Amino acid sequence: MARYEFLTTWCVDAPIEAVFDLLHDSRGYPRWWKGVTSVEVRRPGDAIGVGEIDHFTWRSVLPYSLGFDMRVTRVERPHVIQGHASGELEGTGTWRLYAGDGVAIVYDWRVRTTKLWMNLFGPLARPAFAWNHDYVMRQGGRGLAAELGASLLAHD
Repeated sequence: MARYEFLTTWCVDAPIEAVFDLLHDSRGYPRWWKGVTSVEVRRPGDAIGVGEIDHFTWRSVLPYSLGFDMRVTRVERPHVIQGHASGELEGTGTWRLYAGDGVAIVYDWRVRTTKLWMNLFGPLARPAFAWNHDYVMRQGGRGLAAELGASLLAHD
């Protein structure tokens, strides 16, 4: 299996609680995040969302879709949301939010692919997969800021 580690940072001029609420409501992602085609709740979580399992379907510029379940494993309002992915991607994703002059949002995504063709072509396609991930994340940062009525101050 091919392994990938991505670190994305967005900075927005919005209150940390509003940013946290938007990120915590994964069912709303298709409304504002271009590339998220659907999110279906497979199992609700506890009162703060731990244990919730959502099925995500993603599509971007490259001609393939990815589907995976994300189980919420940790919620520390308003600073951390962490989950474990299984399906066509397996691994962990962690949102970390830092308040200051706006909010710095850091997403740490450490996954491996399970699709046979992705694993076969992974060594050659790695740059394209990384570019695709970065494109999707840029779209997410722009969408999040627009949904909040905020400015995207920086993204990486």
